[in-house]
Amino acid sequence: MPQQFTQVNYYQLCDELTIMDTDFAMVIKQHGYPPFWSRPNTFESLVHIILEQQVSLASALSALNKLRERVGEITPARVLVLTDAEMRECYCSRQKTAYIRYLAEAILGGQINLSDFEQMEDDDIRSRLTALKGIGNWTVDVYLMFALHHTDVLPIGDLAIVNAIKQLKNLQKDTPKEDLLIIADTWKPYRTVASMLLWHFYLQTRKPKSKT
Repeated sequence: MPQQFTQVNYYQLCDELTIMDTDFAMVIKQHGYPPFWSRPNTFESLVHIILEQQVSLASALSALNKLRERVGEITPARVLVLTDAEMRECYCSRQKTAYIRYLAEAILGGQINLSDFEQMEDDDIRSRLTALKGIGNWTVDVYLMFALHHTDVLPIGDLAIVNAIKQLKNLQKDTPKEDLLIIADTWKPYRTVASMLLWHFYLQTRKPKSKT
């Protein structure tokens, strides 16, 4: 079973990364520790991640909240009774509506069992989930990180992560991903926690500066 991080050891792992890479020490010194981003291992959490594909976090959360208003608890059975029009009213595109339905049907049909994933290796989980239309590596990465708390996941398909690495390391904008992956290898076996630090760095450095 893959190593996991918890609220108990989260700061300790951040501190270990500052020893492995002093740039992370700078991040924590300037911006503090990253939040403990976490979601329950539920159908709703996977729906939330699907909604976050290629849109702003605020837009995805608006759609999720609309779904909650419509059905209460977001479960596979409750989502599947919604019509296309009702899904559109919840800000779900036609494409994402289809992806959410594929996932719901896979869970109800027994093809996917989220509780089983808690004892499985990353690669096995990835192969199960990416077999479903609409779930790619980025969605699986975020699920492994936020819902299962696996310690060594790097969502290299995430633009914020890519840009944060380039900014932190003073790299050219056209630096290839292969070079970024070589850098990230030095963060093993804590690439998830490194990613949390990178997201934190990215968000903090883009906050508007307060007027004095």
